[in-house]
Amino acid sequence: MTQGRMPSTLALKLSVDEGFDPERIAKALAHALRVPRDAVPVHRVVRRGIDARGGRVRIDLLLALGTPPGASAASKTDLAAVTESNARLVPKAVRDRPHIVIIGCGPAGLFCAYTLACQGIRSTVLDRGKQVQPRRRDLKGLNQDGRVDADSNYCFGEGGAGTYSDGKLYTRATKRGPVRDVLDILAMHGAPEAILIDARPHIGSNKLPKIVTALRERLESVGVVFRFGARVVGFASETAASGAHRGRCIRGVTLADGTMLEADAVVLATGHSARDIFETAIEADLALEAKDFAMGVRIEHPQVLIDRIQYGKDAGHPNLGSAAYRLTADVGNTSVFSFCMCPGGWIVPAATEHDALVVNGMSLSKRNSPFANSGLVAAVSVSAIQALGLREGPLAGVEAQKRLEHAAFAAGGGLLRAPATRVSDFLAKRSSSTLPPSSYIPGLTACDVAEVLDASGLPLAEALRQALGRFGRQLRGFLSEEGVLVGVETRTSSPVRIVRDAASLEAPTLGGLYPAGEGAGYAGGIVSAALDGMRVGSRIARRFGLSADS
Repeated sequence: MTQGRMPSTLALKLSVDEGFDPERIAKALAHALRVPRDAVPVHRVVRRGIDARGGRVRIDLLLALGTPPGASAASKTDLAAVTESNARLVPKAVRDRPHIVIIGCGPAGLFCAYTLACQGIRSTVLDRGKQVQPRRRDLKGLNQDGRVDADSNYCFGEGGAGTYSDGKLYTRATKRGPVRDVLDILAMHGAPEAILIDARPHIGSNKLPKIVTALRERLESVGVVFRFGARVVGFASETAASGAHRGRCIRGVTLADGTMLEADAVVLATGHSARDIFETAIEADLALEAKDFAMGVRIEHPQVLIDRIQYGKDAGHPNLGSAAYRLTADVGNTSVFSFCMCPGGWIVPAATEHDALVVNGMSLSKRNSPFANSGLVAAVSVSAIQALGLREGPLAGVEAQKRLEHAAFAAGGGLLRAPATRVSDFLAKRSSSTLPPSSYIPGLTACDVAEVLDASGLPLAEALRQALGRFGRQLRGFLSEEGVLVGVETRTSSPVRIVRDAASLEAPTLGGLYPAGEGAGYAGGIVSAALDGMRVGSRIARRFGLSADS
């Protein structure tokens, strides 16, 4: 094959042994191109995924051909290398004005600040929680003592909910913005290079805190300010009679300690669990609307069982690691699906209130826990929530979440013990008297999780039963008695959307306020939240005429 006819990329499907061996990849490439081994062009893996369908595990590779390793910006992961080839991803010293206040140091807020800094725009990032290191002590209090700090927990603090709950980076939000930019920025600040090629990239809760810290320190070095323990309780505004933003405009925020911070614009990126900010938004006459979300439980199995189900005879192969799964089924008027699947992970208490219980999943970079867990949730529509009559207006979904979380706390018996039922007992519509081992550190209380789910007033338990029957046929062994349902998973996404204009991205009733990320109802996961924060940052830069692409 001549150089002129050579494709720029080539896909290969190889065995588990071949797919991670450079020499075997080269031989497979020679065969595909019909050239001798010594005539194989320079190549590199740009995407690697595992295909376990049909009972035979194969490795899907996408190779870039003809580009020497290290010559492409896509393969450069340190700050100096990116500076040479992609200066737009490098923060620069910020100017005094304009000044943007960003509420929330999760992915949306952090990547918004990063995008602004790349244009030299100053921001102050506020978070009610703590930096990653002192936050660890509060997580220990959650797990070992059942003690909830309402401002510092798995949901609140530097890096947001994702920092200590897995760090999964795969997303279907490719139409929302440059996913590769998010991954490159993370790699520049210490994420493993594998996230640039893995089809389902994952960092791990042991590594993500250091990356979040490196991002903050990079931004601080160019003049961005971070303030922790800074909970926002109000918005300051004024009426503008002329100019580009007529009507009521944001002028700053008020903190719980009485401090007033002035701002030329404010980004509201508080995450899906900062419920008090919804009340603050209503008081400020922002437009809010209810949106669909999902609730259910966590389902946990021994990881070796999931490995056998997914990988068959290849289970345990060192190239494969812990197996994952993704499930979905339409049941009646709703859908049931797996959510935030954590192979080799732990179930953790994600409570933000003293008398309520929420569980979530996490895993470390090696994914070497003996357990696999996933959210198993049913979609909840706005109409279904409104039919419950819990509360008028856009916060009815929040009330539904609270009802279920309080019921789970009571059923667990306190100290963040979680109510749990074996899968076999759940399907038989009975309570469990014994439970299998679990990763959940506060401990499980054997009961009938269906009764907890029914306390919501929604047919969640029946929907999960029907879906489990289908999932058991798809994954033989999934309905094993070793499986356990742990309650409850309610924070899959925000049940509220803070309305923003489609073009300006501002709140229509308060100019200069930009709702962003998961809490505002515009994202679902680390990458999509980061993308939305970048989009808002770019829009603010264009507004002030400071964007490189304006």
